[in-house]
Amino acid sequence: MAYLWLKAFHIIAIVAWMAGLFYLPRLMVYHRRTAVGGETSEIFKTMERRLLKAIMYPAMGLSWLLGLALIWVTDALAYPSLWLVVKLLAVAAMTGFHLWLGSFVKAFAEDERPRDERFFRLINEIPTVLLIVIVIMAVVKPL
Repeated sequence: MAYLWLKAFHIIAIVAWMAGLFYLPRLMVYHRRTAVGGETSEIFKTMERRLLKAIMYPAMGLSWLLGLALIWVTDALAYPSLWLVVKLLAVAAMTGFHLWLGSFVKAFAEDERPRDERFFRLINEIPTVLLIVIVIMAVVKPL
């Protein structure tokens, strides 16, 4: 029974984390269009900071914590599978992407314009690709 509760809360944490990973680069697309120091830019700074710190960081932490708890409860490390290694590498890449986004939030907060709109539109696809890999590894376990 503990396994099912861990799994349910793990999925909830992942959904919250993914929502932020999909939304934050989109905010940056629109933030990039605003005038430095303008009222709209200040609103975007607040939105980006709150999304990152109040939702994304806690959701990422819970995703990792609950995911590792699931590995422990199922004793998955006793018989490591390639699918689990690939999944964990993709989750590590997702974490790196999250931290990378954090560096852009910091740059925008300091009134820098680190990249153009097109860049933020393109990187918005990265979490989608990683999510596909993670879900296939966790559900289908092809390796």
